[in-house]
Amino acid sequence: KTPTPKLLRDYPAAVRLYDILRAGEEDLRTLSFVERRRRLEEWYASELPPGLDLSPLVPFASWEELRELRDGARERGIEGLMLKRADSLYVAGRPKGPWFKWKRGALTLDTVLMYAQRGHGKRSSFYSDYTFGAWRGDELVPVGKAYSGFTDEELRRLDQWVRNNTLRRWGPVREVKPQIVLEVAFDSVHRSTRHKSGVAMRFPRVHRIRWDKPVGEADTLDTLEKLLT
Repeated sequence: KTPTPKLLRDYPAAVRLYDILRAGEEDLRTLSFVERRRRLEEWYASELPPGLDLSPLVPFASWEELRELRDGARERGIEGLMLKRADSLYVAGRPKGPWFKWKRGALTLDTVLMYAQRGHGKRSSFYSDYTFGAWRGDELVPVGKAYSGFTDEELRRLDQWVRNNTLRRWGPVREVKPQIVLEVAFDSVHRSTRHKSGVAMRFPRVHRIRWDKPVGEADTLDTLEKLLT
């Protein structure tokens, strides 16, 4: 899609700067984060590049204060905090220790399993992709799809249940009896035209399989819509 002039005017896009790896011909990756940050701030102050924004540093005096900042991330519309050791170098890959993304806690909702589809790769012989829904009155409407969050043993049990409780088939997809509650963890909820419900979860994954819970006690679409961002 092409953004309209009004959209560009009302919501101008910008690039946020977090680090600097090279200044001219000088490779800065072997410098500490503190030194790279100083060089980034110097470059930004001298250039004042349009459309670029310098990321703020977050001061804190204790881990308790930092936890409070992280716990308020959802209200501030951010995913969490990025923690970096002051002496960390910039290295390739994802080495553990120097940097840590401390994300906000996930939201959870009880949903009902509606459809299942075969997975891919080593899961191609299992029904491992699950579409789940929430109640809108007496009707279940799809609100998301999850492929992860369960153990191999849980997958085998779910796969067998799907095969034994199929109502209808559409190609690789099976509609199943609405009898299993999936507690789903997710990051946020957004409007969507892909689902009949009009909403969709961001980063959904199965948190628990509630074999013990009646489907009538699963959450409603109204509950989900209250979480819209």
